[in-house]
This record gives sequence, C-alpha cells and structure tokens, in this order.
Amino acid sequence: MKILEKIFGTKNERELKRLFAAIDSINSFEPSISSLDDNALRAKTEDFRARLQSGEPLDAILHEAFAVVREASKRVLGMRHFDVQLIGGMVLHEGRISEMKTGEGKTLVATLPVYLNALDGKGVHVVTVNDYLAKRDSQWMGPLYNFLGLSVGVIQHDASFIFDQTYVLHDKRFTMLRPCTRSEAYRVDITYGTNNEYGFDYLRDNMKYDLEEFSQRELNYAIVDEVDSILIDEARTPLIISGPSEESTDKYYKVNRIIPSLKNEADFKIDEKLKTVVLTEAGSQKVERLLSLDNLYDPSNIEMVHHVLQGLRAHNLFKKDVDYVVKDGEVIIVDEFTGRLMPGRRWSDGLHQAIEAKENAKIASENQTLATITFQNYFRMYNKLSGMTGTADTEAQEFAQIYNLEVVVIPTNRPMKRDDRPDVIYKSEKGKFDAVIEDIVQSHAKGQPVLVGTTSIEKSEVLSSLLKKKGIAHSVLNAKYHEREAEIVAQAGRHKAVTIATNMAGRGTDIVLGGNPDGLARQILKDVETYTEEEYASALASAKEICEKEKALVLEAGGLHIIGTERHEARRIDNQLRGRSGRQGDPGSSRFYLSLQDDLLRIFGSDRITSLMGLLNIDETVPIENRMVTKAIENAQKKVEAHNFDIRKHLLEYDDVMNKQRLEIYSFRRMVLTSDSLKDKVLELMTGEIEAYADVYCPEDQIPDEWDVKTFDDTIYGIFDKRLGLTNTMSRDEMVSSIIERLTKAYEEKENEAGAEFIRYVEKMIFLQVIDNQWKDHLLGIDHMKEGIGLRGYAQRDPLVEYKKEAFACFADMSDRISSEVLARLFKIQVRQEQAPEVKQNKQQLSYNRGDDAGPQQPVHKDHKVGRNDPCICGSGKKYKKCCGKE
Repeated sequence: MKILEKIFGTKNERELKRLFAAIDSINSFEPSISSLDDNALRAKTEDFRARLQSGEPLDAILHEAFAVVREASKRVLGMRHFDVQLIGGMVLHEGRISEMKTGEGKTLVATLPVYLNALDGKGVHVVTVNDYLAKRDSQWMGPLYNFLGLSVGVIQHDASFIFDQTYVLHDKRFTMLRPCTRSEAYRVDITYGTNNEYGFDYLRDNMKYDLEEFSQRELNYAIVDEVDSILIDEARTPLIISGPSEESTDKYYKVNRIIPSLKNEADFKIDEKLKTVVLTEAGSQKVERLLSLDNLYDPSNIEMVHHVLQGLRAHNLFKKDVDYVVKDGEVIIVDEFTGRLMPGRRWSDGLHQAIEAKENAKIASENQTLATITFQNYFRMYNKLSGMTGTADTEAQEFAQIYNLEVVVIPTNRPMKRDDRPDVIYKSEKGKFDAVIEDIVQSHAKGQPVLVGTTSIEKSEVLSSLLKKKGIAHSVLNAKYHEREAEIVAQAGRHKAVTIATNMAGRGTDIVLGGNPDGLARQILKDVETYTEEEYASALASAKEICEKEKALVLEAGGLHIIGTERHEARRIDNQLRGRSGRQGDPGSSRFYLSLQDDLLRIFGSDRITSLMGLLNIDETVPIENRMVTKAIENAQKKVEAHNFDIRKHLLEYDDVMNKQRLEIYSFRRMVLTSDSLKDKVLELMTGEIEAYADVYCPEDQIPDEWDVKTFDDTIYGIFDKRLGLTNTMSRDEMVSSIIERLTKAYEEKENEAGAEFIRYVEKMIFLQVIDNQWKDHLLGIDHMKEGIGLRGYAQRDPLVEYKKEAFACFADMSDRISSEVLARLFKIQVRQEQAPEVKQNKQQLSYNRGDDAGPQQPVHKDHKVGRNDPCICGSGKKYKKCCGKE
C-alpha cells in the first residue's frame, strides 16, 4: 500500500487533484461575472432556476453558480472565496465532510453549496452547535443570500425569525431578524438552527393533529457545522420528548438516606469505564435490612433495586462542579464536551432525581417517553448530508460506517506555522498546575496571549485562584452564556490576554491576533446606553487602530500560545484546542501538561506506568519525558475512542430496530392526517378483526358443533357494541360474511345519523389519539425491555437478537391493540344532535430531553420543561398556557 501511495498518491491527494482541476473552470467565469452590474448579477439566480426546471442537473451549473456567489460575496461582505474554499464547497455539495483548519473560513465556504442547493426550492438546513451561532451566522451571511434573491430563516429554542434587512433594531443581537412562526422559518430557502431544534421539531410534528400545523417539510439537504461535535460527540444521547408520570418522589429520599451506609468494595463495586455500579451479596443483604425488605430481588422490589443502583451512581460517579452544578436549589447538567451549563436538561430513569436527593434539592417528578430519536437516524433521513469541521479525520471510519460520509482534508490557504511542543508529564496534579502557572507567567511577561483549556469548571476555578495569587489579570469562560463567551474568546488574541476556558468554549468564534475591532468598539461604548451610528463608527476606528498595534506586538511575541491542562478522551478535542492558534498562517504555539492523576491515565492508562513512577521515586515538580508514557497516553485515547464508538454503534443497532417501527407508525399517522376519509380503513380493520376472531372461535378444522359461538358473539359485542345472536347453523364463511355485512350496515347507519362530515372528523381524531397512546405505552415497554435484555447474555443468547425478536412481537401486539381500540371507540360512540361529543388531542406538559450515552442498559434523559408563558410547543404562536397547556 505504501508503494502504491508513493506512485499514485493517497486517496485524499487524488480527490484534491480532481477538485483542483475544477478551480480553473470556476475562475474562468470571473471576468464576465465581475463585469455585471448588481441587477444583472442578482438575475443569475432566476436564470439558474429556469435551467434547473428545464432539466439541467445541479452539477451542470455548479462552476458558474460558485463564481456568482464569490462575486456577490466580494460586493456584499467584502470577502472573496480563496481557491481552497471553493474546493471545500465542492466537497460539501457532493455530500461529504470537509475538514478545514480553524480560521480557514468554514462559514463562508458553506455559502457556496447552500446557494447552489437552495436553487431548486426544496430547502437547505444549516446545522450549528448552539442558538448563538445559528443567529450570528444567519445575520452574517443573510445579506449575501438576500442580495442573490434567497430567503433566510432562523430556528431558536424559544423563537423563530425571518432574516429581513429592513427590520433594524438597536439591539444588535436581534437586528434584521423579524419574528415569525416556526413553519414560516422552515419554508424559506435556507434555514439556520441547532441539531436539537431540528430533531425536536421533527418529533413534535409527528405528535400534531393537523397537517397544516407541521413545521418541517421534506428533509432535503443539510450542512452540519462542527460535524464531529454533532454527529459523533452528541450521537450517544438520543432526543426524547416526555410527559410526567404519576409516580411519587418519596422513594428517592428514602433510598438516599441509606446510600452513605453502603461502603465501596464491601457493599458495591464501581466500574468507572462503563459508569456502572453493582451490589455485592453483602450489600444486597444490608439494603434489605436498611429498607426493611424480605427479598430485595423479589419481582415486587425490582424497581427498588434500580433506584438503589441509581443512588449509588449519583453519589459515586457524578461529581458536583464537574458533571453538574447546583444553582438556586436546582441541579443543572454540565455538558461533558463543551463544559457549558444545560439548564432545563435532565438525566432520566431516576438518575436526576437521585442527584437531586443527594444535593437535598427539590425533586421533580419522573417523566415517561412520548417520542424519541437518535441523531444518527434523524440526519440519515436527509436526501443529502454533508458537514464541515477542523477535526474529522481521526473519526473517518465512524463517519463512513454510520453515515456513509467520506472525509476530505482540505489544505490550508497559507502554510501552518504553529509550534506544537511535546507533552510534559508530571507525577502529581499539583506539580502539573505549578508548571502551567509558570508557563502562563513567562508567556504573559513577553506579551504573548494565552488560552488555557481545562476539562471542567472545577479545574478552571483552581487555575483562576492560582493566577489571582500571582496577580495576573485573566478571563474565565465557564460557558454559561454563548454570546458573552463568544465576545471573550474573540478578544483572547489581544496583547497579554490570559483566557481560561472549558473544552470547546467559544467554538465557532475565531481568535484574531490583536483582538476583534467590533467587540472592542462595543467595550469602548459599554457605559453608553444608546449611541448613534456616528459614535459607533468613531469607536470602531479607534478599536481598529488599537487592534493593529496590538497585533504587531503579539506577532513579535510569538502569536497565541495554547496550554492544555489535560488530555481529553478523544484526540479530536485536543486537536480542536490546538487549532485555536496558528490560523491563516499566523505564528503560534501549543503544549499539553499532564499528570498521572489525570482521569484519562488513571482510568484507562497502564498500571505499569504508575508503579514504575513510584519505584523511580520522581519528585512531583520534575517533568517526565518518556516515550513509553507518551505511547501509553496515545493508547489510552485510542482505547476510549474505540470504547465510545462501540457505545454509539451499540445504541444505533438497538435504535435501528425502533427506527423502522418509528417510521412505520409515523407513516401510518401521516396517512391518517392526509386522508379525506378513513371509512375504507375502518371497514378493512373490521374485516381483519372478524376474520381473526373467527379463526380463534370457529376454526376451519373443527365441525360447527365444536365452535365456541357464544364467546365469539360476546367478543363481537364487547368490541362493536352489537349483539348479533350468532349460531352454528351457517358455514364459517357465511357467518363471517354475515357479520361483516351487518356491522357495515350498523356503521353506515351511525354515519347517516351523525352526518358523514362529522364521522370523518371523529374517525381521524380517534385514530390519532389511539395511535399516540399506544405508541407511548409501546415506548415505555421497550424502555423496560432494554434494561434487562443484557442479562440474556448469561443464557448464551445474543441480547440484540433477543431484543429484535421481542421488539417485533411488541410492535405486532401494539398494532393489534390500535385496531381493536379504534374499532371499539368508533362503534361505541354515542351521537347527540344537540351537542357534538368533544374529541380533542390529549394535551399535557411536555419535556424535551437528551438521553444518556450509556446505551440500552442505562437509558437516561435530560429534560427541558415548557414554561406556562413560553411559546406553545405545537407551533401555534400562542402562549403554552393558552394552548396545549390549558387546564
């Protein structure tokens, strides 16, 4: 293979060679297109649309369309796409992943395939990691799209907007964003939003009772920004919409009181890799004694076992200020990948309640799943999917296996000058932090800006306190507010700036050496409540002058210095931190400081290293530089990456079973919503039901005297509310035909009595209610099945095969129940002329959750509850309390 690569080049090199050949064609359009006036340039959009409608494929107009976007960008944004950005755009159009280093202008690259793919009117979704970036990018690129005649929408967690340049507000955060309904924001040419909002809108749509209320249309083409974060890191946690169950919360306090009495190793054992806890035999006996139970594993106590294990996990595996914080008496999750607080999200299956009990916070009621989907299965529904990031190549295998996405590494526009220095490893965490502080002090003294990356809020605060003792001014980013976070990160490249940030904080915001003039101008005007455009222009001019001077000083000092205080589980996250420095050929440097007490080495590293360090008796202030240690770190990261890939793959294998069922039930639901009449479907179900019961009570292989006609008659009465007085004097086929004929006549009489239009409405509402209720119960049953299915492995059975069998059987049973219940409700409905029966959607408080990453054995959710004054989740535009939240 190595010899072949030397002769023919790597696959990536061959792809780049093919794509570079197209650059000349795109550039050949530049002279003619740059000579067009604005109106003629704008008219190109309608010209392209006409060519597409006449049958030309998108690829036929790609080169000219890219040239048009580049020219429009020069005029509107003052930015001209580099040749490597054109290559990135072609990769995205082809439905692949474009890996481009930080600072290479991924936001601008996306405009090329977004414009091209929006021309056919089917819609393009641009997916970002948070609401702030969705809003920022739409405001930033919106003028370009509007200039070319394309409309832009923005989906936010609690609102939706249309980009409108005439809608100018003093509040720059929302200027040019005109409020609109959810469906309006989806019916534009280009929609910006987060992965969570797109997924939840899909689930919400499939819970609605009117097709006109649906927000989303066909899932046509999506470009996922920071694709590794969304499709890899967040793929372990499914999206879940849930409603409150009726269980008491007293049990959590009861269990929490006994947890301190249980001792590690003696009463329970912890697996930190899998984040699981198991009781020992002695521990089980102690729990029985403490809870006054005869047999903890009696079927009636199985739920109590589960809550004891969740309590042990809460106390031993989930740490305050690392995994969560307690704020105003509320337990708030900290995102493990970004370090951001996630207010409203909740772990489920009793884990969040167990942590609330541990922290003596008010316990919220547990929720029951109403709808769920994984990101893998949501994004695979798009006709075309692509993505961009600075770090995807290390996960190329997973992108190919799960999403059928190929990664193409795009070269930088200018050569990389960053100095990536070797890791420095210390015996203890104290020794490591002392060395980090010393590095910061030295860099700060020579004027070099420093960005310090930490793995948790707790570590950020430790470093902050150490810097305060040294008298060094610094900013700490604990990722509470995305907009404020972006402002601080944008200024992290200023002379002598020191910024401490949790992983991924400010991702999507460039760190410009010397600082960002716009942000600095706003800082200059921060004490001015309202200011004119002239005052802002003056402040901006001053800010530009300051930033230029500081940039010269920073370049002289060596550019931005990156310090990593711990290796992350995934090499990608380390590369993302390093990638903040050295953008667009700027100088820069990076170094990671590690200790043998770091979680990665402690949990996944080799015990031989730790024992060797003990034998050598090395002082904690002396750095360790040893190839064996460095190799062990790399192996530990590879182990964790493989372990996490297995979890995601495992989750997907199980969810693929549910996905087929979800698509089936949503397809059936859509058929109900789009049908003008369901009468034929009702009669079809009725015929199937009669024939199925005839097989049970009047089997063909029995003589009529042996038939159980009375029970058959009772069963028909129980479902159809019609006593038929069946006898065995007819043949089986004659009996079935007679029953169908008489019941059809009874249904038609009911239709004539109430009116066809009313019965059509009732049919639709009853079908939807029954489908939703049965699907909800089915999801609950599947959740319970997942919890215990792993135990089948002890019986030498494949848990996945067993799960598929049982899930199929459960789905078949649910389908039968839907049929029986729909028929029973329709045939038993009583029509009163003076007052039509009220048939309405079941409305309840809903929560939007992200599930845990522990796979089928540990389903855990994170909740976001809808406030009474929030916009209603159904997209009606009304407040929740006046719509679906009405008592």
